[in-house]
Amino acid sequence: MKKEELVKKALESRKYSYAPYSKFRVGAAIECKDGTVYTGCNVENAAYGPSNCAERTAIFKAVSEGKRSFTQIAIAGGYEEGMEVSGYATPCGVCRQVMMEFCEPENFVILVAKSETDYKEFTLKELMPEGFGAANL
Repeated sequence: MKKEELVKKALESRKYSYAPYSKFRVGAAIECKDGTVYTGCNVENAAYGPSNCAERTAIFKAVSEGKRSFTQIAIAGGYEEGMEVSGYATPCGVCRQVMMEFCEPENFVILVAKSETDYKEFTLKELMPEGFGAANL
């Protein structure tokens, strides 16, 4: 899938975000190696700990359907004001660690987007240079 198409899906999934506390709405779209795409949004909770990020929501949806190999993820997040994304939202440490479980650090692409045409591209290895994964066990 083209990067712009994946980013568009991430931007669309922000609409479903449940963020009554932080007002920071995030959407994600992850592409499996077979071309299937799963989307997710952040889901907050008043107790904060039970909250879940958009990236993990998308990954867990895919894993729950039997998917285990991924090529790229697009992430779009920002405050509610006008629903426009004003900055780049990189994945938190917990999400990066979950990506380490299922993705090849050197090849997995992370797109952080403001719009369909304005995004930055990283590999998981760039964001987790000394990441811990199955190879460490």
